[in-house]
Amino acid sequence: MKTKIAGDIDEYIDGFPAPVHELLKQMRSVISKAAPAATEKISYAIPTFCLEGNLVHFAGYKNHIGFYPGAAPLVIFKKELSVYKTAKGSVQFPLDKKLPVALINRIVKYRVKANLEKARLKKK
Repeated sequence: MKTKIAGDIDEYIDGFPAPVHELLKQMRSVISKAAPAATEKISYAIPTFCLEGNLVHFAGYKNHIGFYPGAAPLVIFKKELSVYKTAKGSVQFPLDKKLPVALINRIVKYRVKANLEKARLKKK
């Protein structure tokens, strides 16, 4: 796994071995479909999607895929996330299990709505 900071998400994902690589590609795809207007960048040295500010981050690790949607979604989706290890603003999806695509989709869509609403209120 890479120690240097990747220049883009493709480079980041390409730095991982096969099982992690495939899950990272899937995570990127799910997020892209749930937030088609979001842009991609590397922030905090990990893949980040932005839409009126940071939307979500994700990262690959030895034993899990880290997903960083912020604190509010962890409260709102608490029941569904209860089977995963969580911390303030983060979720760990084990490498030996399928990604919960539908749940990730709902969380990203929640974050899109929240970011757009926050931006709308700022403009008033």
